[in-house]
Amino acid sequence: GAQLLEPIMKVDVFTPEDHVGDVIGDLNRRRGMIKDQQAGTTGVRIKGDVPLSEMFGYIGTLRTMTSGRGQFSMEFSHYSPCPNNV
Repeated sequence: GAQLLEPIMKVDVFTPEDHVGDVIGDLNRRRGMIKDQQAGTTGVRIKGDVPLSEMFGYIGTLRTMTSGRGQFSMEFSHYSPCPNNV
């Protein structure tokens, strides 16, 4: 049978250090796979793959979680089979 594929986005999030746990927890809830974390002088960069369908409204959530200090960018990465429950 045919398999449904969904677009997966490469997401790059910058957050102040005190919000890292919230940001990672939120990305996990969005079915994200965290690939890398880099701590810098002004905050932490979190990189991961997240299904596009889970990223709608993300900027508002990120701004709320980080008191307006979080930033992110995303670009298409690849297609992946949809889980059956989505």
